Amino acid sequence: MSQPNYESRRNRVRRQFRGAGIDGLIVSGLANVRYLTGFTGDSSWLFLSRGRTVLLSDSRYETQLANECPDLDVEIRDAGATIQDLARTAVTSGDSRHPGFEADHLPWSTAQQLIETVRSGSSVELLPVSGIVEGIREVKDRWELAEIREAVRIAERGFGVMRSSLTSHQTELEVREILERAMKDFGGSGTAFEPIVGVGPTAALPHAHAGRLQVQESSVLLVDWGAARPSGYRSDLTRVLFTGRVTKQMERVYNVVLAAQQAAIAAIQPGARLADVDQIARGMIADAGFGRWFGHGLGHGFGLEIHESLRMSPISDQVFQPGMVITVEPGIYLPGKFGVRIEDDVVVTKDGFELLSSLPREFESSFVEFLA
Repeated sequence: MSQPNYESRRNRVRRQFRGAGIDGLIVSGLANVRYLTGFTGDSSWLFLSRGRTVLLSDSRYETQLANECPDLDVEIRDAGATIQDLARTAVTSGDSRHPGFEADHLPWSTAQQLIETVRSGSSVELLPVSGIVEGIREVKDRWELAEIREAVRIAERGFGVMRSSLTSHQTELEVREILERAMKDFGGSGTAFEPIVGVGPTAALPHAHAGRLQVQESSVLLVDWGAARPSGYRSDLTRVLFTGRVTKQMERVYNVVLAAQQAAIAAIQPGARLADVDQIARGMIADAGFGRWFGHGLGHGFGLEIHESLRMSPISDQVFQPGMVITVEPGIYLPGKFGVRIEDDVVVTKDGFELLSSLPREFESSFVEFLA
C-alpha cells in the first residue's frame, strides 16, 4: 500500500486554524510531527502556516531528514542555537502573526522561553492551543488501519507462541521475555508498551510490572500486551489464562467481565457517545456487585501512541465516527486475590464496528492444561 499523503494531513491542520484563532502552528509533539511529515527522529519541531511548511531540527538528523522528508524545507541548528531560535526565525519570516503552539507538549519553562524568544523584536503573538493534530489523528485512514491490523496480527501470533511455551516454573518476567521475542520474530519493531504479565495478586494491579512470581503460584495469569510496527503503529490486547484449579469466584468474575465487554462492543457505532458505551459495561459490572473494583475507563484510542485522545469513560463528551480505533477493556480487580481484564481492538465502521482482534475470549478457551 502506498505511503500516507502527508501534505493532505497538513492541509487538514491548516483548515483548523480559523476555528482555533491562529494563522500558523508550531508542532512539537513527537507523534504529531511524525504523523504530519513521516520523520521518525526526535528533538524536532514542525512549523505550519498557510503558505509555509518547515521542519526545525539539528545536525544529528540532517541526513535522516533528507532521506525521510526530501520534499520539505528543513532548518538545521548548530550547537550555538536553540530550537526556539529556529522557531522564531520560521515564524517571523513568514505570513503568520498569531501562530499557535502545542501547549500540551511543552513544559511550562520551555513554553515561556519560546514565547519570549518569538516576541523579542517582533510583533508576533504566540498563542497556546490544544488538541488540533490529535483531533485529526482520531480518525484513521486506510493506510493507518492496515498498519494497525498487522500490529494486531503480530501481537496475536506472539501470544500463541508464549501460550504454547508456558511452564509452571516460569516467572512473570520470563513469560514477558518470550512474548517480546516472539513478536519481534514475527516482524514487530518492538512492543507497543511494556507488557503486563501478572500472576494472581499481580493481576489485580491494572498497570503491574512483571516480577518474580511463578505461573504455578496462582491459577490466574493476566497478559496485557501489544506489538509495534516499524511505521510506529501499535496494537493493545489483554487475555486471562487459567493455569490451575478455577474457583467459582474466578469463573463468575471472568464471565461478568466478558459479558460487559461484549455488550459494550455491540453498542459501538457512528454517533454513539463514548460515555454511553462506557456506562453499558460499567453498569453491568456494578449490577453484578463488582462496581467498586472497576475504576478505570472502558477504553482509549491508539495508533502512533498507545494512548491517544479518544477516551471511553463516564466523563467523555466524544462521539464515535467511522475510522476511529479504540480498545474495549473492562476489568474487575480483587486486591490480594486476582484480576480479570479482557481487551480487544475495535474500529468504527460506517454502519457499526469491526473487531480487529481474533483471539478467543470464551471462558473455556482460557484454560491451559499443558503446563510442564
